[in-house]
Amino acid sequence: MEVSANSRAAQAAPLPVDLADGVFPAGCPSRTVLDHVTSKWGVLILLALSEGEQRWSDLRRRAEGISEKMLAQTLKTLERDGLVRRDAQPVIPPRVDYSLTERGYELSALLVPLVAWAFENAEDIVNGQR
Repeated sequence: MEVSANSRAAQAAPLPVDLADGVFPAGCPSRTVLDHVTSKWGVLILLALSEGEQRWSDLRRRAEGISEKMLAQTLKTLERDGLVRRDAQPVIPPRVDYSLTERGYELSALLVPLVAWAFENAEDIVNGQR
């Protein structure tokens, strides 16, 4: 069923006026943040941690297919951005737990609807590309 332009406009959430000119310039810091949090691995790690504190090996299993290098890079980036907390325990063998910060939980709550939409529509979209 074709959706009319008017119907689409009524359904779309318009970009707030105060953001309309701010997010599009090349130098906008939001581009860096979006790059970090909307990467495939960034989204999956944030969603995994939204389920609670996890260790490195838990995250590696949860985000199936992620390499050790990419997991390390993603965690460092998200930690530097203030979204993930790294808690190194002074024990032998070393133990490091990862969890979301308050800002990380806020972000993960916004990502859930996006990921749910992607999951619900993925088959049709991928099949439409063939």
